[in-house]
Amino acid sequence: MAVELGVGAADIVVEKMGVSAFFPGQCTLPDQLHERGVDTVLITGTVANVCCESSARDASALCYRVIFVADANAAMRDQDLNATLHTIYRSLGDVRTTDEVTSLINGS
Repeated sequence: MAVELGVGAADIVVEKMGVSAFFPGQCTLPDQLHERGVDTVLITGTVANVCCESSARDASALCYRVIFVADANAAMRDQDLNATLHTIYRSLGDVRTTDEVTSLINGS
C-alpha cells in the first residue's frame, strides 16, 4: 500500500550536504532537533549502507536514540542492506519494521 506524504506547515525541511545528516557543518538537522528536544531519530532512505548508515553512526555518536527502519531502507544489493542492518542492530541502535515503528508511535 503506497502512502503519499506531503510537507505540512509544522514540518522541518533541511538540506543534507554530505553522506551523513548529522555530520557537523554538513546539515542543520542536529541543531533543529536539539532546539525541539528530540532524542530519537528514525532512519529511512537510500543508500542504506552509505548515507543511511553514516547518518545512524553520527546520530548515535551525538547520543540520539537510533531506530533504523528495515523495510524503509534500500541498498543496491540485498547483502549490503543486510550487513548494514546487522551493524546497526549490534552496535548503533534498534532495527524495526515500519509496522513495528507505527505501533510504537500509536502506543499499541
